[in-house]
Amino acid sequence: MRIALVVLLTGFAFACSRGGGGTPPSPQVMRPAPDSFLVAMETSRGPITLAVHRDWAPLGVDRFYYLLQHRFFDDARFFRVVKGFVAQFGLPADPRLSESLNLSQLADDPVRHSNVRGTIAFAHAGPGTRSTQMFINLQNNARLDECCRAGFAPIGEVIEGVELIDLLNGEYDDESGPDQDSIRVQGNEYLTRMFPRLDYIKQARIEKEWRP
Repeated sequence: MRIALVVLLTGFAFACSRGGGGTPPSPQVMRPAPDSFLVAMETSRGPITLAVHRDWAPLGVDRFYYLLQHRFFDDARFFRVVKGFVAQFGLPADPRLSESLNLSQLADDPVRHSNVRGTIAFAHAGPGTRSTQMFINLQNNARLDECCRAGFAPIGEVIEGVELIDLLNGEYDDESGPDQDSIRVQGNEYLTRMFPRLDYIKQARIEKEWRP
């Protein structure tokens, strides 16, 4: 896969990482994530289960846990799917949700687990620019471990339904696919009008968690 695809991957994350106004999250919601937890993600292709491990990337896992508590991914599209590379998501169906959460950019986690097939990681546009966009590795992408000056630190992996990620619609390529700024401003209003066949996350819920 051309290195240009990695650059485009990180570029998508950069424009959405600007924080918006809104009410700061409550301390209870902002507590650290469990040591590990399972996420039941119902997609338009069927159910998948994620196992998330805080020791892989604690800052990223805490952010993911927080977003899940706010149902951030419900009805969100897989807006960029590059077959044999990655499936990218993490822009909410309603842009007002991003604004209300008042999210800052995340500091980097060291890469402690390789980007093998089925792992999930936050996208970024260079050091210190992670926000809400994520991707699932559709193949072994070990070169992402040290890419783009910060590497992409996986936070977990698909443990059930991994075969379904290969079915995600990849008909819209990087040139003809959705414009990330338009998604950030208009959300699903734009995507359902212009790209009606995108696959999506119906809902994502924490199914089980383990704390010390």
